[in-house]
Amino acid sequence: MGQCGITSSKTVLVFLNLIFWAAAGILCYIGAYVFITYDDYDHFFEDVYTLIPASIIIAVGTLLFIIGLIGCCATIRESSCGLTAFAVILLLVFVTEVVVVVIGYIYRARVEDQVNHSIQKVYDEYNGTNTDAPSRAIDYVQRQLHCCGIHNYSDWRNTHWFKESRNNSVPVSCCKPNISNCTGTMSRPGDLYPEGCEALVVKKLKEIMMYVIWAALTFAAIQMLGMLCACVVLCRRGHDPAYELLVTGATYA
Repeated sequence: MGQCGITSSKTVLVFLNLIFWAAAGILCYIGAYVFITYDDYDHFFEDVYTLIPASIIIAVGTLLFIIGLIGCCATIRESSCGLTAFAVILLLVFVTEVVVVVIGYIYRARVEDQVNHSIQKVYDEYNGTNTDAPSRAIDYVQRQLHCCGIHNYSDWRNTHWFKESRNNSVPVSCCKPNISNCTGTMSRPGDLYPEGCEALVVKKLKEIMMYVIWAALTFAAIQMLGMLCACVVLCRRGHDPAYELLVTGATYA
């Protein structure tokens, strides 16, 4: 019965190691996705520490690949030292992912304040040229999120670009895609996106942070199971004489 339990735990442990390798790729992908997406919105928040959770996720993903390798070797060779190291490293990674979740929630709550503080400045710097980074950022956000202005398209009246252009128009990035020959004129508000960008940018950035939080929670649960299986194998190996005899006999054979 004890041998059967050990075998089952080892089988689960090997399977979990394979999951760790898959998890490593998924976590690195999520971290890279967060970096790339935040790069499109970086003009709307000034706190660079917001990317700390994504950085940790990438580091954890890289470490998980190494953990999976250590775990597989230790399980196949039935190394007590290797399984102990495997369990300890998993515990450290588990604690790290809990920290990621906490930091993620903290910075997720700060996203709205960051965007509210920065978005007016970005719109004031808009000059309508592709060579200007704030202008590219605003045009990108308005096209991607289907929005116009901060709260609505009328916010453009308060920008330097609108006052200098004097044509009673907003950027063509405010135009709905199904409207042909749209020039952005305010005399045809039906051609423009009715919703402002501030709320949508906040929503998008919070969604991205939630990806990190849920990924960390999911793989933390998997690592907990991995630690449990490693501990079961170690404990039963130390207390089951039949298992010790089987291992010794296999070694001498």
